[in-house]
Amino acid sequence: MSPTTAWQALALRPLHFVSSPWPLKSLVYLASGVVIGVITLPSLAALLAAGLVSAVAVIGIVFLIGFALSGVVVARLERRRTQWVDTNGIEDPHRTLCEPGARAWILARLREQATWRELAFAIVSATSLWFVDAAVLAFALVLPVFCFGAPTNDPDAWPWVLIGLALLCTAPYIITAWAAARAALSRSMLSARDEEVGAALTEVTRSRARLVQAFDNERTRIERDLHDGVQQRLSSMGVSIGLLRLDATPGSPVGQQLELLHQQVSLALGELRDLTRGVQPQVLTDNGLAAAVEDIASRCATPVGVEFNLFDRVAVSIEVAMYFVISEALTNVDRYSNANNATVIGRQHDGRLVVEIRDDGRGGADPSAGTGLIGIAERLAVQGGRLKISSPAGGPTLLRAEVPCR
Repeated sequence: MSPTTAWQALALRPLHFVSSPWPLKSLVYLASGVVIGVITLPSLAALLAAGLVSAVAVIGIVFLIGFALSGVVVARLERRRTQWVDTNGIEDPHRTLCEPGARAWILARLREQATWRELAFAIVSATSLWFVDAAVLAFALVLPVFCFGAPTNDPDAWPWVLIGLALLCTAPYIITAWAAARAALSRSMLSARDEEVGAALTEVTRSRARLVQAFDNERTRIERDLHDGVQQRLSSMGVSIGLLRLDATPGSPVGQQLELLHQQVSLALGELRDLTRGVQPQVLTDNGLAAAVEDIASRCATPVGVEFNLFDRVAVSIEVAMYFVISEALTNVDRYSNANNATVIGRQHDGRLVVEIRDDGRGGADPSAGTGLIGIAERLAVQGGRLKISSPAGGPTLLRAEVPCR
């Protein structure tokens, strides 16, 4: 998967980064910030001045309300612009209104903390951020032009040409770095706070967690029934058929039928064991996550190194979630990466279980391509975890899964 933020883009190799769309996206992001700042600054000043001057009249209240709500408009533009340098976007913190009409909308927005944070952002953006945008663009693009304009027939002017060339070469990195920092500042000011998420969304998350837990419990029951019931009966049947084969005349029709029947029972027993391993791996239940990952690695076509440093067993639900995350990731390595080697590293750090899956394949992992990455992220989200991916074209690929495990 290609980088989703400008910060991740900066981690690309130099040639890949310069040829990627990120420098151009960052340039458009900063240039549009300058345009919006030039428009926003006098607009905010005019609304505030008109409101203060005519505060004794009713019309003054209208201007002041317009000033207070202007941040909503600026923030909406900023959320759209931020998607150029951060494809994850910034979620809208405003709640959906049930009552129609402008009056209900204005009253609801004035009561929300997000509106006042957006106004603060609009003021900061209009009074300082766009000036920094302009300064960065001038330093990265305009200053090199002045350096190149130094007289070439003057021997003392050649150092300025070299300085201009150096500035021009670093311009994509300077522009992208500031665009990433500016987008991060926008996210910190405009993102929804925890208390604004709402009790309904919290309950949905809890309900999803309960469903997943119920599913895991049912899967454990099915695995136990298969292992202790059908699998044991098939094993006993295979032993009985093997004893009958010993009593049958070699080469006789009965002996041949018993041989065929024994093979079919062995195949069915093997398929049942594979099915049981997919439902709830017995090695995970008995020996924990590290041993289960070793088992997965041993069955991969790609050589996989395993390094696990866990202090103790974590919750069963976390072990199961992480097991299937690693299993799906290594399946992707075998199917799509064309890698020569892969590594799975697991550790407990600061109250979190962290697992990194690396491979030296061709990269370009894309969740939208149906490789199961979205399912991995959703499974981790239920446990309160998250998935981070770095997979530039040409590789390598790194998947980092984190789950709280206090």
